[in-house]
Amino acid sequence: MASVLTEKLSSLVKTISGQARITESNVADMLREIRLALLEADVALPVVRDFLARVKNKALGQEVLGSLKPGQTLVAIVQEELAKTMGEGVEDLNLAAQPPAVILMAGLQGAGKTTSTAKLAKYLITKRKKKVLTVSADVYRPAAIEQLKTVTAQAGAEWFASHAAQKPLEIVSAALDYAKRHFFDVLLVDTAGRLAIDELLMQEIRGLHAFLNPVETLFVVDAMQGQDAINTAKAFKEALPLTGIVLTKIDGDSRGGAALSVRMVTGAPIKFAGTSEKIEGLELFDAQRHAGRVLGMGDIVALVEQVTAGVDIKAAEKLANKIKSGDSFDLNDFLAQIQQMKQMGGLGSLMEKLPTQMTDKAKHLDLNKVEKDLAKKQGIVHSMTPKERLKPEIIKATRKRRIASGAGVQVQEVNRLLNEFTQMQEMMKKMRGGGLMKMMKRLGGMKGMGGGGFPGMMR
Repeated sequence: MASVLTEKLSSLVKTISGQARITESNVADMLREIRLALLEADVALPVVRDFLARVKNKALGQEVLGSLKPGQTLVAIVQEELAKTMGEGVEDLNLAAQPPAVILMAGLQGAGKTTSTAKLAKYLITKRKKKVLTVSADVYRPAAIEQLKTVTAQAGAEWFASHAAQKPLEIVSAALDYAKRHFFDVLLVDTAGRLAIDELLMQEIRGLHAFLNPVETLFVVDAMQGQDAINTAKAFKEALPLTGIVLTKIDGDSRGGAALSVRMVTGAPIKFAGTSEKIEGLELFDAQRHAGRVLGMGDIVALVEQVTAGVDIKAAEKLANKIKSGDSFDLNDFLAQIQQMKQMGGLGSLMEKLPTQMTDKAKHLDLNKVEKDLAKKQGIVHSMTPKERLKPEIIKATRKRRIASGAGVQVQEVNRLLNEFTQMQEMMKKMRGGGLMKMMKRLGGMKGMGGGGFPGMMR
């Protein structure tokens, strides 16, 4: 996420946080570095100028000069002003309307609009406990209608059928009538996208907006577009009364400029950020927390939320009780640990929420390779019989060849997995009967640490 910007600003944070004195000279040096980082990240020039002016005004004020730790205070100012550039606090959807509350999704083709519609449906169902109907008014791309049908099913919402031969206004009128008669709380309307801004698109979406009178008009923008995202945002702002922004592909954004520019350009708050390709990969946008991520400070709150949402607490407790009672740790448990890691979003998603000083040592790791290795391990265990998973010691040469063939790997990789499993099994044995506490004390672990499972724990 915003790797270029994060790398430059986090390096700058380390430098300025150690400053014992703040002078006009070192503030000027800092602002110059920030300016270069922001421009390289494709942040709009007016946004850069405004941001730097606000930081300079505060940095040279008494707030820093009178501080006992001026460097750290300066970092806090940069973070605060970054957050202000992107928004104030967290803004959820406004659904205060006679049901069904209509939400209109707007944006260019390829921005992730259809997927974001389904993700938003999932969010409304799980977080807001709403009954949701989706409909596609994109009659120009039949594939988009089918895509919405598929992802809506994944989200657990209901899809209203539409066809390329219909008129967009005819589609939304029928969908609205259906939503009213079947007591839906929310109707999500996925509108047509184009590869570029054109007047025909704008006329059509203005007509849909006038007919539907939506409570929310959300502009979906690809975070990886840079300056193109800003130009698109301006055009949609002029055409529609936007109420919020959905920033997609934020986990793959190498520059970060869109997140810092789009709010100021549109005047609309960033309400949601797409954090992964999964249907659950949409979160309420918190400007303060995102600013921390951009500065390399991580987002521990988001990390805890992601782990908590992904961990099967009952399964973790079951494993902990199994180990405590002395039962053997088997390959079913080993497989469950891999699956827990995948449910938590994978290593890459977890690591991006950690502060840079914690992830610097892992920079040499190829996370894609690690993820593929975990998937390969999962395939190997799936190729085993139930008896082999329970009693790995019976897996000899003939069985290894069969397992390797079933998983599409070499026998050496089966051996490697069994060796790793044996090491983990030995570690689990040491945790029995208070062994974990003794081990933690020897390692200088935390006192008073309670028992519990270790979901996602891998070698």
